[in-house]
Amino acid sequence: MKHSRKKNARRYIVAASIGALLSAGVATGAYAGAPTEPSAPSAPSAPAYQPEMVKALATTLGVSEKAAVRRLDREAEQQDRFAELRKDRVHTLGAFFAKDGSLIVNAADAEAAKDVRAAGLTARVPERGESELDRIKAQLDAKALKSAPAGVSAWSVDLASDTVTVKVNGDSDAATRSFLKAAKSNGDAVRVVKGQEKLETQAVVPPGSRMTFNGYLCSVGYGAKDRSGRQVLVTAGHCIEDLPALAYNGTRFAKGTHTRFALGTRSVDMGIAAVDAGHSIGLDVTTYGRAGTVPVKGSKRAPSGAALCKSGQTTQWTCGRVGSYNVSVTYTDQNGGPDTVVTGLASSSVCTQGGDSGGAYISGDQAQGMTSGGPSNQRCNGQVNSPGSSYFQPLDDALAYYGLTLNTK
Repeated sequence: MKHSRKKNARRYIVAASIGALLSAGVATGAYAGAPTEPSAPSAPSAPAYQPEMVKALATTLGVSEKAAVRRLDREAEQQDRFAELRKDRVHTLGAFFAKDGSLIVNAADAEAAKDVRAAGLTARVPERGESELDRIKAQLDAKALKSAPAGVSAWSVDLASDTVTVKVNGDSDAATRSFLKAAKSNGDAVRVVKGQEKLETQAVVPPGSRMTFNGYLCSVGYGAKDRSGRQVLVTAGHCIEDLPALAYNGTRFAKGTHTRFALGTRSVDMGIAAVDAGHSIGLDVTTYGRAGTVPVKGSKRAPSGAALCKSGQTTQWTCGRVGSYNVSVTYTDQNGGPDTVVTGLASSSVCTQGGDSGGAYISGDQAQGMTSGGPSNQRCNGQVNSPGSSYFQPLDDALAYYGLTLNTK
């Protein structure tokens, strides 16, 4: 898609190296049998979690670092139990972490709730549940894609409140009024939150030299291979909207091949670039010196409420929690172009700013996605746990759509 020079000046280039985030390894346990001879001292095992991530979580929760580690251990254990329930085909309707760290599982009926409790998890039978809320949300998506509601920042399924939550920034154009009328027709299944900010994709023209093209800078995302074994870079779609050649430190290393983002049209913020022969995408996420590097070992999706961090050129390593999945947003173009409705995102309490687009999100050692956008006037305070919010493109959806296999350690 070709644009004039003015349109190409959009703040769509992200700056982040391969994002970094909380790293959860597996701590080694003691051998159960008693040795017949004294064993030689073993080297100390690596910590189960990145120390800086533990410190950030402890600060966010207002607890000790030991308590933060216990919280992470408990979250991991509960996720494993939930995975077993799904494997056993217990009829559940999603799950989310409550503020106290308990994984709340939405059970389809009383029988399923009994199975959930037997697994040691908290169960509830919601009034509506994920399936019904997804249906309402899909209807709102269809309406927004016909005419973008500039006054609606985002709308998503919120399992905790058992509603579709609609965030309004105050504009009252015809498309917004029509959208809100349709939303409110669903009664208390839809919750409207006013006083929100407009959103934008987060990209700038920074002075650094990460991933550059046409005078712009963007973040490096994750490496993967396609069904033919060819290496590709997975990134935010708006970073490679015009499918440019990409360079690192002045040397070309990849060329954009596919994107599902287009200004002013129905969009999904995912895209890929073919990696040139002789180049590769690293398997470790940088934390900008705050916690070493974090190995990428998979892309298992973290539940709503799970701890999460991202790496980006502007705000570097920031942490928070997963919000909702299947979020739709309205992005406002900073150069006066048309509004763009983007579907299929995830929300988070991770703080980001312009220049962070494409930055990598990770939970434990599991890659989660790439920065898409956030509030236009948001300013992070420079701390790991800086208050804020952002939206990211889930990595597992991008891998599935393009038929890719994530490169892991």
